[in-house]
Amino acid sequence: MDSENNESGVCGCCGPLRPRYKRLVDNIFPEDPKDGLSKSDMEKLTFYAVSAPEKLDRIGAYLAERLSRDVVRHRYGYVVIAMEALDQLLMACHSQSIKPFVESFLHMVAKLLESREPDLQVLGTNSFVKFANIEEDTPSYHRRYDFFVSQFSAMCHSTHEDPETRTRIRVAGIKGLQGVVRKTVNDELQAIIWEPQHMDKLIPSMLFNMQDAEDLDRVGHPSTPSGTGQDGEENPAVLAENCFRELLGRAAYGNMKNAVRPVLVHLDHHHLWDPNEFAVSCFRIIMYSIQAQHSHHVIQQVLNHLDTHNKSTPRVRAGIVQVLLETVAIAAKGSVGPTVLEVFNTLLKHLRMSVDFELGESSRRNSSSSASSVRGRESDERIVQNAIIQTIGFFGGNLPDYQRAEVMMFIMGKVPVYGTPCHTLDTVKIGHQGTKRIQTMLLSSLIMVTSGFKSKSMSAALPPPFLDPLFSISLMEDSELRQLVLEILHNIIDRHDNRAKLRGIRVIPNVAALKIKREKISKQDVAFMKKHGQQLYRHVYLGCKEEDNVHKNFELLFTTLAILTIELANEEVVIDLIRLSIALQEMALNNEENMPMSIRCGIMALVAAYLNFLSQMIANPPFCQHVSKVIELRNMGAPHLLPEHIFRDKCPLPESLDKHDRQLYFQTADMAECLAGPGYNVERLSIPYIPQVTDEDHLQRRRSFEDTISLQVDIMSNSLPDRSELAEEITFETLKKAIDTTGLEEQEREKRRQVIEKFQKAPFEEIAAHCESKANMLHDRLAQIFELTIRPPPSPSGVVSISAGHTQHPSVPVYEMKFPDLCVY
Repeated sequence: MDSENNESGVCGCCGPLRPRYKRLVDNIFPEDPKDGLSKSDMEKLTFYAVSAPEKLDRIGAYLAERLSRDVVRHRYGYVVIAMEALDQLLMACHSQSIKPFVESFLHMVAKLLESREPDLQVLGTNSFVKFANIEEDTPSYHRRYDFFVSQFSAMCHSTHEDPETRTRIRVAGIKGLQGVVRKTVNDELQAIIWEPQHMDKLIPSMLFNMQDAEDLDRVGHPSTPSGTGQDGEENPAVLAENCFRELLGRAAYGNMKNAVRPVLVHLDHHHLWDPNEFAVSCFRIIMYSIQAQHSHHVIQQVLNHLDTHNKSTPRVRAGIVQVLLETVAIAAKGSVGPTVLEVFNTLLKHLRMSVDFELGESSRRNSSSSASSVRGRESDERIVQNAIIQTIGFFGGNLPDYQRAEVMMFIMGKVPVYGTPCHTLDTVKIGHQGTKRIQTMLLSSLIMVTSGFKSKSMSAALPPPFLDPLFSISLMEDSELRQLVLEILHNIIDRHDNRAKLRGIRVIPNVAALKIKREKISKQDVAFMKKHGQQLYRHVYLGCKEEDNVHKNFELLFTTLAILTIELANEEVVIDLIRLSIALQEMALNNEENMPMSIRCGIMALVAAYLNFLSQMIANPPFCQHVSKVIELRNMGAPHLLPEHIFRDKCPLPESLDKHDRQLYFQTADMAECLAGPGYNVERLSIPYIPQVTDEDHLQRRRSFEDTISLQVDIMSNSLPDRSELAEEITFETLKKAIDTTGLEEQEREKRRQVIEKFQKAPFEEIAAHCESKANMLHDRLAQIFELTIRPPPSPSGVVSISAGHTQHPSVPVYEMKFPDLCVY
């Protein structure tokens, strides 16, 4: 009994001897936890901690000990009191000694997060968030947040049975991650948070909650996961998006790869490229959250990801391309960086691959019975191709003009054109159909890139490396390709947006009512027309007589002539355009090309519509009267020569055109009389327009790029023809034609007269261009002949001589020279 008294006495005497910080901590806990934290005792503890900061670590350790014990015993009321006390101490103390206390605090938060109780997890998260908002005076060298990143990420993926509890846990997890982000991203010593092992947990956790909300919206559920009308503070999707934006906004250049890569991986694992609404919304958030100068890094990441998916299904590739479209659309408004041409190069590569896949599937369809599935894949490849074209066009269309000009040149360099090297797109392997597909798609993207392009000088907008291949395509035997070329020219030449007013080929009764905008032609544009005008007229002339022309071709040709008149026509160009119109009329009347009647009537209608427009644009009343008179007579006697009739369905066509009914046609003499006076050199109207001769005219028939390749292959395979093929069959008609030379003499005399007249009256530029093309052809042929036949004469002097800048071949001794047989005797 005495021993018991002694034991109790010892305990009783030791109680008052306990350290003061322990007594102060014990006093804040009431007998009944429902009474809550004792405020007066808490004030005493806070005062003591502030007065003796060296005791903070012991206070923290003791509180952590009590909290651990209460958690194990499930006395959650005391746990709440302990955490409230910790929060108050943390907010009140800002001394150097707070570092060890923070360690105890984080240890207690970790204990709560490890528990299975949702309430304790939420309690620990709330305390951590309060701690994260405290700005510390000095950085921490040893503190790590790996555990908290893992634990909060796990909470973000909570699958608790109760929807409301699940939402609470997820919200707490997102808030915890947001706290980690705020605590670490501004601390240079905590750069480890940007490492892949942490980003691979942080970002998927946010995306998971953002995606979960979108899935619920898609199936018709309310936007809040729990369906309980939560505000933004308690909505996991809203919180996750805010945290995602905050994280990306703090990302430096060196961290962009680690920040974007987990997004791409998440979209892959959850199959979110098809459909790709969530992927698009993610990258919109990324592009608007990051710093503008980092935009090109994101684009580069998406391009690389597209390369890794080069063998994925068409819809997945289309989804990635559409995401790329969104990113470049946003980036083009700011800084794109050095990736402009790389974007186009990668897209063109995937365009070619898509065409290969489509053609491969098409060939397999011919040898397979499952045609429906293959046809579906072909249509999917078309989706990929259209997405690539839209991306190229939209990106190029949003670039500044100086970069857009570079992109136009870059794309034009990739279009397969006869006579120009094409290194990236090997068109020989994909054949006729594939080459035409690539040509069509690239020209379609060029239309989008050139839309809205405004250049002060035509020579800058249409340099020869761009203009020459474009005109080569305009002569191909494909009406669709020619239409695309004309639309590209309209985009570039029409600097005052007059095309909409000229839409449709028609005889416009009052051009002034269209209120066409125009400016005085500049000196640079005058020089451009002197240099390239003949080239423009030639391609209009040749484009009119293609047999596969349809209504749209004639509409675009009319618009081309009208825009040239508005934008680039001075008095000299007006005369040239009238000569071109008369030449087109003569071509349709003489029909030396054996064109169908529909094409001939279409050309006549085009000339009528254009001369009506031109006469009103130059405001010459006699000219207008002459044109109106011809159009009126056609209305009464030959409506098939007017655009309003010939381009209607089932328009009756005549068997022939009567050349002798002069009143139905525009007469050169009458127009020259109308234009006589100052300003116009009407003498040039009497000179017939003859298209400039170029190397392309050596082919008897203009061919598309694919036909040219097949022609080359045929020539190589049949390089040694049979003699029987070369022998000409001699008949009575052949001998008769050889004897009868009267017609040939008349033709020679007429040709001589035209040449003399042309050299007397034609403008110097036209004569120079004509002579230059012939001189170039002659020089090329002579150079080939000299290369084959002439060698530099050997010299017995035994030295190498240099004369006129050319190095002579090394000499040989006389006894080694090879002389022709005739020189040796």
